[in-house]
Amino acid sequence: MSAEFVEVYRKSLEDPIGFWEKQAERLYWRERWEKTYDDSNPPFYRWFVGGKTNISYNALDRHVKGGRANKAALIWVSADGATRVLRYWDLYREVNRFAVLLKSLGVERGDRVAIYMPMIPEAMVAMLAVNRIGAVHTVVFSGFGPQALAERIKDAEAKVVITADGMRRRGRVIPLKPTVDEALKIVGNDIFTVVYKHTGVEVPMKQGRDLWWQEEIAKIPPNTYIEPEWVPGEAPLFILYTSGTTGKPKGILHLHGQYMVWIWYAFNHLTGAERDFREDIVFFSTADIGWISGHHYGVHGPLLNGLTVLWYEDAPDYPHPGIWWEIADTYKVTHMLFSPTAIRLLMKYGDEWPRRYKLDSIMALYPTGEVLNEEAYNWMRREVCRGRPDCQIADIWGQTETACFVTAPGSMNLGGFRYKYGSVGMPYPTLNLQILDDDGKPLPPGAKGHVVAKPPLPPAFLHTLWRDPERYVKSYWSRFPGYYYTGDLGYIDQDGHLHIMGRSDDVIKVAGHRLSTREVEDILTSHPAVAEAAVVGVPDEVRGEVLGVFVVPKQGMKITEEEVVKHLRNSLGPVAVIGKVAILDKLPKTRTGKVMRRVLRAMATGQPVGDLSTLEDEEALEELRKKLG
Repeated sequence: MSAEFVEVYRKSLEDPIGFWEKQAERLYWRERWEKTYDDSNPPFYRWFVGGKTNISYNALDRHVKGGRANKAALIWVSADGATRVLRYWDLYREVNRFAVLLKSLGVERGDRVAIYMPMIPEAMVAMLAVNRIGAVHTVVFSGFGPQALAERIKDAEAKVVITADGMRRRGRVIPLKPTVDEALKIVGNDIFTVVYKHTGVEVPMKQGRDLWWQEEIAKIPPNTYIEPEWVPGEAPLFILYTSGTTGKPKGILHLHGQYMVWIWYAFNHLTGAERDFREDIVFFSTADIGWISGHHYGVHGPLLNGLTVLWYEDAPDYPHPGIWWEIADTYKVTHMLFSPTAIRLLMKYGDEWPRRYKLDSIMALYPTGEVLNEEAYNWMRREVCRGRPDCQIADIWGQTETACFVTAPGSMNLGGFRYKYGSVGMPYPTLNLQILDDDGKPLPPGAKGHVVAKPPLPPAFLHTLWRDPERYVKSYWSRFPGYYYTGDLGYIDQDGHLHIMGRSDDVIKVAGHRLSTREVEDILTSHPAVAEAAVVGVPDEVRGEVLGVFVVPKQGMKITEEEVVKHLRNSLGPVAVIGKVAILDKLPKTRTGKVMRRVLRAMATGQPVGDLSTLEDEEALEELRKKLG
């Protein structure tokens, strides 16, 4: 960690409110806020109260007027070879037109709009148009089925649904509009549905309710302008629902002004956007907009900073395992975000694929969404960065609740990164993290416990849960009164670096010994024949829990169950009590590349697997069924 970053962090703790006031002043506000921070109703904290602003104006108009009108805002690449480039002027124009369309459908400030779309430019247009008119979007991952979509539409009381006829995945067309139709049947309410014709697949259209995007937009002149709705800083910006694998989905509510300020600042410093006035940054965001990473890294973060963001519509290994590296070379990608699971998938295909490409433009790689294992880190260091000192790997940490990352190994603007393997870096300015034991007592450096944050929280954090303030208090503020409870386990080392060991419910207790899934999976992937591994807890009458171990060998290599057991026990000793071992060709994953551990746990214990609408590949499930009998 650079001394400059450490000093900025130290000073920010002395005056956290003053720190964020200075950052907010660097963005455009139609009216300045009356109160920077309002803690009169804890834990419902608010920032920039009474100020008037608009995130769409700051992401588009500010750059169009400031000389970036002809700069690429979005580069879109499809697996079939199609590409599109939207300049800031193009995006500004289309957002204005779509905002007019939304207004014509009766959408007003504060109304909710559901967006259920693939990773195509129109999804970005839709998000920013909703922002522009002061409405509230809830983006629903396009892999969700009708029940999950219906729950979100109903809870948000969406006034309009925006979707596409279908999406492309691994050479197939997956219809989306029929899923919306089924969801609206469940909701029991016909609401306006705007459908973008993307794949050309035939879909049912209901007269008077369903509208074709292209037909409606054609009625609106190309250079139409609509004044942004100047909303209070504390106005709702978006609702993003958690997956709802247990109970009702939680609607995470982020507010307009505070999200905007945090995202602008954090992304600026993560990428080094201001350093030497860099205009050549191309940020490749592989995150779907249905998740918080897609909001922050894929839309608002780059655009608020006047950068170029790149989207790819398909899977990381389709149409070939080198497609990401091919894109990085073709478009001179400088920064790249992805999940560690996606990297482990690409590792399976061998080192030859990244070696086909130069990759000399890459400055920083950001694994996010889950813990980065050592084998994947070493592979990226060797095969992607190739030892170049100007290519950094920055494992970062955050949550849907924190508007994405809140820790990182430094800042590209403040002395660069100082990455320490196993750490997700230091907290970003004003975030006071602490580690508590089960009784709520602070722990010393190096001791593992519950990761919590002490107010005042940075403006990154959620304001509440949509229409469920009691659940908000219970979920985040009741476990340790006076502290925000992250639900993660970890420790802070002597240098102040945070180490995340996993979710508190991912810790496996074997005969009283606590084992984090991360440390066990790291041991498994350290075996030269193992590409991927996942571990879950399996109930045991004697020991409470034992390990359920799932391993994917590297391509062209083999490993036996006995070798897996021996490898684990050599490292962990007798505490490594293993109940089940399965050697698989692939792990069940979501379409965004995350391992579905709840499915593994359910299969290992003979329980119902639950909602599989986000499952990437049915074959993985079938193989798992056969292996587990």
